[in-house]
Amino acid sequence: GPHAAFFAAKDEYKRSMPGRIIGVSKDAAGNTALRMAMQTREQHIRREKANSNICTSQVLLANIASLYAVYHGPVGLKRIANRIHRLTDILAAGLQQKGLKLRHAHYFDTLCVEVADKAGVLARAEAAEINLRSDILNAVGITLDETTTRENVMQLFSVLLGDNHGLDIDTLDKDVAHDSRSIQPAMLRDDEILTHPVFNRYHSETEMMRYMHSLERKDLALNQAMIPLGSCTMKLNAAAEMIPITWPEFAELHPFCPPEQAEGYQQMIAQLADWLVKL
Repeated sequence: GPHAAFFAAKDEYKRSMPGRIIGVSKDAAGNTALRMAMQTREQHIRREKANSNICTSQVLLANIASLYAVYHGPVGLKRIANRIHRLTDILAAGLQQKGLKLRHAHYFDTLCVEVADKAGVLARAEAAEINLRSDILNAVGITLDETTTRENVMQLFSVLLGDNHGLDIDTLDKDVAHDSRSIQPAMLRDDEILTHPVFNRYHSETEMMRYMHSLERKDLALNQAMIPLGSCTMKLNAAAEMIPITWPEFAELHPFCPPEQAEGYQQMIAQLADWLVKL
């Protein structure tokens, strides 16, 4: 999913780094403030020096990840993580109960499962519209996330074990609740996370909407004025361009899905390449 990107460079190379460098300063009232510490390179007209434009796409992903954390907060994120891990424990317990071997004793949301009839497993997975990681010798990889349901776990049992596996998810759930060893105590962090007030304040739709609107009002956008030349923000995204981003066929394609499941994207990319060549 979308996430923040991190990179580092020696001080001597800081002016060649893409993106904007933010430093800590004081405002007129003496309050701590964040401000851009160096000249923004997109002000250069010469293309070879305008090297910060590549940061825009990544910062959009970072914004999504940040706002996700703001909305759910530390309590919500822990609840989501615990649910994912609980389902992974249930899946692991059922597979091991039926004799399948896991490559790793410790895990959070991903299992590497050794299978004898790998071709049969992958065929059943495809029929169930489930993609498994298939590039592991004599094994498959399975990753669960916050969209995974108990029904999905039962589907995975059928894919890996066949329809007559006889497993009961409620029984497995009770078993793992009493004895889960997939994450050792030494691996657990004991410090607080997301302690800033922003991550502990906006946990309803209305609160989140108002907070995001307050952030929007701090920046210049097309709903307020024209964006001047030199800004690396997007100049114009018409509604006709933004609407398809919400379509599941466009937005929910896994980046590592098989090529035959991405024919629409391949056609779109090829068409765009053809247009650029003609330009």
